Amino acid sequence: MLTGKTIVLGITGSIAAYKIANLTSMLVKQHADVYVLMTKNATNFINPITFETLTNHKTLVDTFDRNFNYNIEHVSLAKKADVVLVAPASANVIGKIANGIADDMLTTTVMACKCKKLISPAMNTQMFENPIVQDNLKKLEHYGMTVIQPDVGLLACKDVGAGKMPSEQVLMDYILREIRYEKDMVGKKVLVTAGPTRESIDPVRFISNHSTGKMGYAIARVAMERGADVTLITGPVSIAPPPFVKVINVVSAEDMFRAVQKHSPEADIVIKSAAVADYTPAAVAEEKIKKQDSDSSLELVRTTDILKWLGENRKDGQFLCGFSMETENMLENSRAKLIKKNIDMIVANNLKVEGAGFGVDTNVVTLITKEDTVELPQMSKEAVAEKLLDKILK
Repeated sequence: MLTGKTIVLGITGSIAAYKIANLTSMLVKQHADVYVLMTKNATNFINPITFETLTNHKTLVDTFDRNFNYNIEHVSLAKKADVVLVAPASANVIGKIANGIADDMLTTTVMACKCKKLISPAMNTQMFENPIVQDNLKKLEHYGMTVIQPDVGLLACKDVGAGKMPSEQVLMDYILREIRYEKDMVGKKVLVTAGPTRESIDPVRFISNHSTGKMGYAIARVAMERGADVTLITGPVSIAPPPFVKVINVVSAEDMFRAVQKHSPEADIVIKSAAVADYTPAAVAEEKIKKQDSDSSLELVRTTDILKWLGENRKDGQFLCGFSMETENMLENSRAKLIKKNIDMIVANNLKVEGAGFGVDTNVVTLITKEDTVELPQMSKEAVAEKLLDKILK
């Protein structure tokens, strides 16, 4: 995922320093080349050997330490870095960076870096809310650095308030957004639908399907990491939404249709991956159900065909992509949908094929356009999302 990427982690004197060991491990597992810089105060909270073991690089603390390879001095490291994350960032180091002070290895390297810099403050609430610290954070943002807002919670000093460093996964998400992909979708607005819909039968029961939303969520995340402005319309799922994406939660097919109707005119690309119910209960014979009458029945009416509506109401230049899950005659049925619904691409898969379908982390799909058909082998849903977006951009 991060092969060929160089990440510099700057650790300052805060109890939250221990969390960066896990973040370092997460980055190394994604094949990133990670270098760790520590202030002298940071070494009182966690031993530099921890990071040397994880990264296979010397942890740099002293600017004048000559006991390491010459080409890893602060200037050459700054040149090769793809992103710098200072986390936890103490009030002291925030003040230094904001005011151009470079008096140790960490601040000197940050000053020399031209790549994107991420700053994650972690400190006591009173310190964080101090107007001097807030002014310094605004200075960092003014100079193009991203300040990761701290969480609110119980701090090490037992105070409760803002100043808690976010989880390692949040820090990882910021790094991935910055460097995982080339930003070839900047300026594009993408609308993605995902997950199932639920059609209520009564206050207790509903009609739904087995969709987990994993494919749509993967598309939304990859599009976001490639620089797109993403809106995700999602039915009820049990997975966490991708970060940095506008999420609109819906329940029924009608809810989803109204959300698509409202937001699709703004989108350059619309990808409908949601498994929307084709029918919704019109009425329930409640008395018959209560009596357990064998003649009780459920009247169904068709829901709005969202993909067909999109094809009939597209704006100029808008790209429309739908999904087609079949159990037989996959290519023929999917090509027919492409024409009938007046869209640009159908992503077809067969529910009977191993590695495809609901609830799994992989998919086996065929990308169908009016010009050609591209069969993809089994791959992760994020890899499918990459190929899908590549095809759309072409």
